[in-house]
Amino acid sequence: MSLFGDGHDAAVRKSFTRPAPKSAPAQMRYLVRQLKGTKAVAQMLRISQRTVERYVKNQIKKPRPDLAARLEREVNKRWQLQIRARARRKAATTDGIVIDTRARLGYTAPIGSTDEDRLRHLTVALPPQYAARLFEAQQAGAGDQQLQQIAAEGLREVYFQDGGHRAGSLEEVRFTDIEHLEFDL
Repeated sequence: MSLFGDGHDAAVRKSFTRPAPKSAPAQMRYLVRQLKGTKAVAQMLRISQRTVERYVKNQIKKPRPDLAARLEREVNKRWQLQIRARARRKAATTDGIVIDTRARLGYTAPIGSTDEDRLRHLTVALPPQYAARLFEAQQAGAGDQQLQQIAAEGLREVYFQDGGHRAGSLEEVRFTDIEHLEFDL
């Protein structure tokens, strides 16, 4: 996926009330319940229906690495969708999102200011409107570059301009060379 997309998903996963199934048979049983049958699961995972049935009955316990990755991805995609939606809605309307990053940040400003990019470690709480924009862009299939631009706008407003109290003539923030990026709701 992407740095920003994976970061958003990890932040949302922290709000889960129960852990997702870990073993392959438990994951397979969960998918069979979700898709209402072994045939649909077999088609989705590109394996035989009989193999799915053997996982469900605990006759096979250790999948091949490629199947294990597909199985994990499909379970995580479907696990606790309502709680995931509630966490996103809460972040987009009331709480906002916290971004913790170590990256090179610079800005475009009038002549005479020190606008050179430098490595900074920031932990900044972005307001709900930026959380909403990030989640909407991610749902629409935006790439890392577009999500990075939205985060840069949020950092400009909250960190550099302090909500309009300083650096009013700041035009653009450059957010590059990301070494670390983590989100929290």
